[in-house]
Amino acid sequence: MDWPIAEVARMSGVTARTLRHYDEIGLLPPARIGSNGHRYYGERQLLLLQQILVLRGLGLGLDDIGRVLAEQVDEVAALRGHHRRLLAERDRLDTLAATVSCTIAELEQSRKDDAPMTVNRPENLFDGVRPAQYEESLRDFPEHAEAVARRVAAMTPEDIEAGQRERTAQMIRLAELMAAGHPADAEPVRAEIDAQYRALIALRPVTAEEYRAIGRSCVDNPAWRAAYEAVAPGLAAYQRDAIEAHAASRLGD
Repeated sequence: MDWPIAEVARMSGVTARTLRHYDEIGLLPPARIGSNGHRYYGERQLLLLQQILVLRGLGLGLDDIGRVLAEQVDEVAALRGHHRRLLAERDRLDTLAATVSCTIAELEQSRKDDAPMTVNRPENLFDGVRPAQYEESLRDFPEHAEAVARRVAAMTPEDIEAGQRERTAQMIRLAELMAAGHPADAEPVRAEIDAQYRALIALRPVTAEEYRAIGRSCVDNPAWRAAYEAVAPGLAAYQRDAIEAHAASRLGD
């Protein structure tokens, strides 16, 4: 039995555009091409797609995934390895949730005391945070993911760490606005989202629809949603709605 590309996209949550891209780069060729020119996938391709998505969720780039898949011989052994990595990722998200919880508690206490927040070990603010996690939402946008990869390749480790700290701070600021009761289209929220948007288009021009799709991936992409929800429940949908509001009001599309 095989399934058309539209059905595979529906089942997996991966866009047909991404599936075509995986075929073009030799990562996931379909089982066959129909007389209508459409791609069809069998059970073997679905299992391979599952592995690709697991490895993407673990932060691997497409080139690295291609090497992993080329080197593996036994599918069960490969899945056991992926399972171990997923358990490690679960532990990382638990650590991230605990980190953010401690930060929130310290922020609340400092506001009660009307004093600046202090931490004994500042590096603890970033326990469980990994840069690759923030790139995960771009897996369905290959062109933009490549632009991100080129930018990161040209950065020093210090630059990468500084950028990661700022992205973490952005998520916490957005969570604070949500907790304060600001709707997703409120001006303070729009200011935060506008800063994110400007950083995005500094890498590559992005259409309004592509920007909206990136926003939807905050909820639809399991790994990205988990990262947001670890910061604050409901933050993934709040980010998505804020991006939609920004696109509607600022991009005129």
